[in-house]
Amino acid sequence: MTTNKPLIKMIGITKNFPGVVANNNVNLDLHPAEIHSILGENGAGKTTLMKILSGMHRPDAGKIIVRDQAVEIRTPQDSLSLGIGMVYQHFALVPELTVLENLILGFESGFFLNLKKAEQKLQQISATYGLTIDPDRKIQDLSVSDCQRTEILKILFHESDVLILDEPTSMLSPAETGDLFDTLRSLRKAGKSVVLITHNLSEAISISDRITLMRSGKNAAELSGDILMAMDEKTATNRILEVMFGAVPEPQPLVAAQHVSAGETVLELRQVDVLNSQGAAGLKQISFSVAKGEILGITGVDSEDRRLLAEVIGGQKRTTAGQLLYRGRDITLTDIATRFELGIRYVTEDRINEGCVIDMALSENTILQSYYRKPFSRFGILNQAGIQSFTGDLINRFGIRAAGPDARVGTLSGGNIQKFILARSLSGEPGLIVCSNPTYGLDAATVRLIRQLLREESRRGAAVLLITPDMDELFSCSNRIGVLFNGGISGFMDPSAATAEKVGKLMLGIGE
Repeated sequence: MTTNKPLIKMIGITKNFPGVVANNNVNLDLHPAEIHSILGENGAGKTTLMKILSGMHRPDAGKIIVRDQAVEIRTPQDSLSLGIGMVYQHFALVPELTVLENLILGFESGFFLNLKKAEQKLQQISATYGLTIDPDRKIQDLSVSDCQRTEILKILFHESDVLILDEPTSMLSPAETGDLFDTLRSLRKAGKSVVLITHNLSEAISISDRITLMRSGKNAAELSGDILMAMDEKTATNRILEVMFGAVPEPQPLVAAQHVSAGETVLELRQVDVLNSQGAAGLKQISFSVAKGEILGITGVDSEDRRLLAEVIGGQKRTTAGQLLYRGRDITLTDIATRFELGIRYVTEDRINEGCVIDMALSENTILQSYYRKPFSRFGILNQAGIQSFTGDLINRFGIRAAGPDARVGTLSGGNIQKFILARSLSGEPGLIVCSNPTYGLDAATVRLIRQLLREESRRGAAVLLITPDMDELFSCSNRIGVLFNGGISGFMDPSAATAEKVGKLMLGIGE
């Protein structure tokens, strides 16, 4: 239950980047003990606004009032000192350190140099909010959901009253999302305020006390709890979509399974084993094939299993047993560059650390793996005009919000970075496209665009391996569905005969 008196007020916030107005006179208030969602299309200014509140950016104009006092937030430390913490899409954790070591990192007080006392505090916080985790495990060995749990615990360690979460469910399974929402409700019950930056309309509607809608860097509308309670989910969804995009998009039809001719296998895995991050058995005896023109959707509860499968095909991980065949050629021991030359494109879900170089221009990122090819190079000399033209075409075709080909990747929103990575990967008519959670963090219109592009690629003849925790994506795009459980394949099914319940049982190893 919220109070009438705001805990935080952001008034007239304006922020400009080269060629882009990210926030234009934006107002936002946050009350104690509420879950407040911020929705908007990619590039609407949601994350920028919260990065200003968390001290990552400084506004060009406007003011921030916290507990009735005007404040200047210059750094993340300033924000933490005011009781405000943010969990970003890409976690700010040190992989080589343990959970506990990450939690106490940055504390100036000698209190937390006492690991025993710190662990006691962790146990207390974990018990209060249902955030159980092994304090001695290294971050590099954790699943995505456990890393997220650690980030939340880190904020609570600082005794913050406000938690900002940027696309927190984008890489979580439905079960993990349910656990997270239980935690958020516990936080609200304890008097904490939560801000969710999200594109998932149904999740926002189900958990939010209020929803702020942004469009083109401005306030577009606010839906209070009373308004949300008075509408059913369909009505609320349509209202939000109208504000975000100006119209309610047409429903996206399910794709009927296509006939795939025998003998046209593009990718085949034979009894593949892969070690996990702890050096133990990860994937075990994985065998399946993907045919020309087919979209094979793969899901599973364990995010590490999904990641290992994508990485072993992309070339980032090595097998310990088994074979990978691409159009009949053994590629088990080939490197990433060779697979790229053969026509294999891997779209990683880690867009920041693996998908691009954020300090380089879009045009430079475009040619990272293909700088020596036409039209990017002539007689060993880079063709700048060709690079610029090609990048500009990608920007226009995919609706990427950027100042131009020379814009630095780091100035784009997370969603627009993802669109750029996909645009680059889908160019050049690849034979196999391996997509790991390709639409996470994208707005509804862009999600439809990406899914349509994947369908078009399959109709062109590409084999598509779609690895995703998103059930809607799985059912709307796949010609065939496979489910991972405990490092193996628990079953395959035709989408026409599949249901969420059947898939869910396979995800839990129950079978049909």
